[in-house]
Amino acid sequence: MTHYPDPHHGAGDPNVWNTGGHPNPQVPPPMDANPNAHLSPYSAQTGGYQAPPGYSPQMQPAYPEQPLAVLGDITVTQSTVMTPAGVFPIKGSMWTLNDMTFVRRDMPGWAIAVALVGFFFVCVFSLFFLMVKETTVSGSIQVSVRQGDNFHTTQIPVHSVGQARQIHDQFQYARTLAF
Repeated sequence: MTHYPDPHHGAGDPNVWNTGGHPNPQVPPPMDANPNAHLSPYSAQTGGYQAPPGYSPQMQPAYPEQPLAVLGDITVTQSTVMTPAGVFPIKGSMWTLNDMTFVRRDMPGWAIAVALVGFFFVCVFSLFFLMVKETTVSGSIQVSVRQGDNFHTTQIPVHSVGQARQIHDQFQYARTLAF
């Protein structure tokens, strides 16, 4: 049986306190003949998972620059554009945007229902509910970038006016970095 270090020094074990014993955090738990006994999943040093000996995670590549704009799967930094098609410099790149969103203003169904039900109680005031309009946005925005032989296009679905404005702002910022 493998014994793991107790992070609470026995405070969570009711058997220690019920038998009148006092846990001693200075005494290490007994080791068995199990070869994996030294691989405790929790370590007092880290407070979390302890990797097995000899394990070395591969380092993730660190980007020297922070992303300034993300347009779908296009990421823009101060000097580069990163796309699934490749990484290339932003200087001299050509950007295009096609806004294919539809903005619709309709009368919501709840306003019609309240106006009809309210008509029997208060005639004139219930008709004000027919003036309520609801704005819905649907569609997508297509962003394309070209630098020499590199070309990438992405479709970004849009569900609100604010989201469309944010995409347009990030697009304009990427275009200013390209000059």
